Amino acid sequence: METKRLNKIERLLQKELGVIFQRQTQAMPGTLISVSAVRVSADLSVAKAYLSIFPSAKGKELLETIHTHTRSIRYDLGQRVRLQLRKIPELSFFIDDSLDYLENIDALLNLQPPKREEAD
Repeated sequence: METKRLNKIERLLQKELGVIFQRQTQAMPGTLISVSAVRVSADLSVAKAYLSIFPSAKGKELLETIHTHTRSIRYDLGQRVRLQLRKIPELSFFIDDSLDYLENIDALLNLQPPKREEAD
């Protein structure tokens, strides 16, 4: 029964964080941040959000910016879900590189060299 509740909370946080990041990235054309998954601890005190960032070359830079603004993101999230959750969990953000991993596997299966992005 507990996992059903956790799944609902994870879906709620994923949806609301997605809306928050969508509004923030409207000011940055050519950049897209989506929340691919949210995992909440059993005591609802910590939430790990996995972000998919396009273009992936800007991933580390945007993740650092997100880390510096975690408190304001948590506040915005709290304003959006205050009627559904009593306590807003602490947020941790990570880059979800599963798409890059899939692209690399696809390139290996097609026997093509993987595309490498050059760091500027």
